[in-house]
Amino acid sequence: MARRCNPESVAVAQVKAADGSVRQRHWRKAFLEHLAESSNVAQSARLAGINASRAYRARRNDPAFAKAWVSALWEGYLHLEMEILRRLRDGDLKTGENEKYDFASAIRLLAVHRDMAAQAQADHRNVSAAEVRASIDRKVRAIREQVRLENYRARKQGS
Repeated sequence: MARRCNPESVAVAQVKAADGSVRQRHWRKAFLEHLAESSNVAQSARLAGINASRAYRARRNDPAFAKAWVSALWEGYLHLEMEILRRLRDGDLKTGENEKYDFASAIRLLAVHRDMAAQAQADHRNVSAAEVRASIDRKVRAIREQVRLENYRARKQGS
């Protein structure tokens, strides 16, 4: 089962600014941890106690944070990829709410973020982004074929 963000686990220090507003300190670690789990910027910002625009501004202005952001998204990409494969291997086609798992949306997310994941993986493994993209394309094709096969089996059993 994929890890889920737990709002109760967020402990972000708050400080009162001169203008009376409450500001979050030390939010970056919580933000990046949740981003790696969810690949969802808005949710990660909310759970870290900040506005998403603050995270985007920090990414623009701080190259180290921008690099950590890409690494966190890459980790989230890998989590999603592994979750899809696990569900297909285990025949786990339903969500916790007993609804059909949305493989099509998950595969679309993988495809949309393919270039970012390829660049992050290339940086990490010291290979070209083109090689990583080709590898990702092969994996996505294999996952699609596995989904088709599982759907065929499910239809065949239902008839």
